[in-house]
Parts: sequence; C-alpha cells; structure tokens
Amino acid sequence: MLRRFKHPLTAMAAAGALLGTLLSWAAPGEADAAVPATIPVQIKNSSGRGEPVYIYNLGTSLTTGQQGWADANGTFHPWPAGGVPPTPAPDASIAGPAPGQTKTIRMPKFSGRIYFSYGRKLDFRLTTGGLVQPAVQNPSDPNRNILFNWSEYTLNDGGLWLNSTQVDMFSVPYSVGVQRGDGSTVNTGRLKAGGYNAVYAALRAQPGGWGNLIQTAPDGTVLRALSPGHGLETGGLPASVLSDYVNRVWQKYSTTTLTVTPFADQPNTKYYGRVSGNVMHFTNSSGAVVTSFQKPDADSIFRCHKLLDAPNDAVRGPISRTLCAGFNRSTLLTNPNQPDPSSANFYKDSVTNHYSRIIHSQTADGKAYGFAFDDVGHHESLVHDGNPRQAYLTLDPLS
Repeated sequence: MLRRFKHPLTAMAAAGALLGTLLSWAAPGEADAAVPATIPVQIKNSSGRGEPVYIYNLGTSLTTGQQGWADANGTFHPWPAGGVPPTPAPDASIAGPAPGQTKTIRMPKFSGRIYFSYGRKLDFRLTTGGLVQPAVQNPSDPNRNILFNWSEYTLNDGGLWLNSTQVDMFSVPYSVGVQRGDGSTVNTGRLKAGGYNAVYAALRAQPGGWGNLIQTAPDGTVLRALSPGHGLETGGLPASVLSDYVNRVWQKYSTTTLTVTPFADQPNTKYYGRVSGNVMHFTNSSGAVVTSFQKPDADSIFRCHKLLDAPNDAVRGPISRTLCAGFNRSTLLTNPNQPDPSSANFYKDSVTNHYSRIIHSQTADGKAYGFAFDDVGHHESLVHDGNPRQAYLTLDPLS
C-alpha cells in the first residue's frame, strides 16, 4: 500500500502516488454517505518529553485536488505558488498537546500526512511542483537535526485508512487508532516496552553496516534510523547487501517454478515464474508470458521500485508487490508458493531486510510498515473503518 518517497526536492505530488493504493481500497461500494467532511483526531502526548510539540496536517484535498494544509479546525488552506529554489511555506504548525495532555484537531477528507516534531518547528518549502517533503537522508536538509515523525492517512467517502509507517525511517514512536462506527476502538503501531531503544541496539549489533542507518544529532542524541533504501543512498549499507540472497533465488527458480497467487480473494488467479536467460518470466494459466523481471538489485528490493516497479494494474503490479515482499522477508527460497502467509517464516535467512525484521520484532502486535509493500498478507500497521467516529494518534515514550 505504501510507496516510496523520492529524494530531497520531491514535491507533495509524491504523496498522491504514495497513498494512491490507500484510495484504491475505498471502492465505490464501500462508500458511506455518513462519513462527514471532517472527523476529530485525538492527539495524546505520552512521550514523557518536556519540550513543545508541533503538529502539521498536510496533504491533497480530495474535494478539490489541491495540495495544502489543514488548520486545527480542519479548514483547508491551499499552498501558494512555490519557486526555484524552493521558497518558505506558510507556517502550518498547530501547537501540540503538553506532556501528559490530549489535544483534538479535525481531519478533513485528505490524502496526506500528520507530522509532529519535538522542540523545533519543521522547515517546509514550496517548489513549482508543490511541497518539498523532509528528506533527512540528505545531510543538507534543514530538518536533519530535528526530532520528528509522521503518520499517513486517507479519509474519503469510503472511510478512514490511518497507519504508522517506517517506510522511510524509524524515529520517535507513536501509535494510531480509530473509533469505529459501532463504538469499538482498534489501535496499532505501539512498540513493546523498551522497544524504541531495542531497535537501535539491534541495528548496532547486526553485522554488515546496519548500525550505519542510525542518525544522531550534533550532541550525540539518537534521532532516527534511516530505512535501508536510504542507507544505500547515503553509503551506510553496501550495494551488495542482498546480492547473495538474490543470486540464490535466481538459481533456484532456473530449475523450479515460483507460483504467485497475488489476490487472497482470487485463489484461482495464479502466475508462474521461471528464470531463463537471467530474466524471471511469468506466465498465466494458459502459458502466455504476462510480465518479466530482470534480476533486482538491493535498491529495487528495499524500495520496491526500479526493477521491481509495481504499476497500478491487474498483473505486473500485483506480481511485483508479491516479489518485493518475498525478497524483503526472505521467504522466496523456503516457499515456492508466494506470498507466504505466516510471519513465523519471515526474515529467517541471514541475508534479509534486518531493519524491517527488527522493527516487527519490537511492535506489540507484530505489525509495521517496514517496507513499501508490507501490507502483502496484511502485516502492516493500519487501522480502517468505513464510518469512523474519531481517530487517535498517541505519541509514545522514547524508551
């Protein structure tokens, strides 16, 4: 469901791509006319930190298609025109709750993000294509030394989809929730007790450069861990980090067939992969080749793009999503029928996405967005309801 963010000066238009699959979940048949124009979001500060918190609600209006921000009342404000170089954006910050307190804002029908930062406001800029997202893998990004994170959501006539995400980075912890139309509440994204520090400790202990994903402030305070795709970009991880596993997969499926059943509700829709001439070709039940994949590199796997591009179509995209999940979870050698449904089988190979493995191991319910298609098999940290009463975002302790 989640897509990658692009590098430093990518405009807010990327958020439309990133959340495009969220919108596709809301099929017309799911629409509920009772979904109001805005719903309340209860933000609770359980971080234990004393500095001010700043909240931002940024995205694309699903009413007008404009990019902009919402104030605390849920009123939409379009961004003014940007420039080259990017110009400062209007201050869209909302004063967040004090320690131990709760603040309620309103969420409009958006496809976007709720950012929150500690101690300092975020520095947003506007270019000709829209909003420049923070890209802290770039050492010159003005937000590099700010402690912050974000949640992603879509609210439309089909309901609310709200998640916690580590697709780009792991940083200050938070959990999300929704009160459903029947009054019940569901939550996800919370770490185990001690899980925040445990993630960093495990990354440092993992051989192969995984500790290099961790970024610190000038005073040595830990700020975040970059996702491995960004780790490749910064040189923290070697480009060959997944090569051994990829080579073994390609060798296996030169003599064995990989069966992909990409839709859980369509068990008879299957595609069959076999490597020939160093290319994995997929055929349908009639034997016709429907799509092919070059041997992917680590960047293609970690970010689920390039050689594992996943267009929003009925064939290549679903197969690519499944391959991406299988590579990140290292299940392709142990199970020729993908996706592997059991999380007990994930990350067992010594060559795997250790970043995602470690984060999943430290979440209370085992759910996370450790990579872009972690929703394959529903292992993602997402809450959804077709008729939400309110949403929740809890800033959890840094421990």
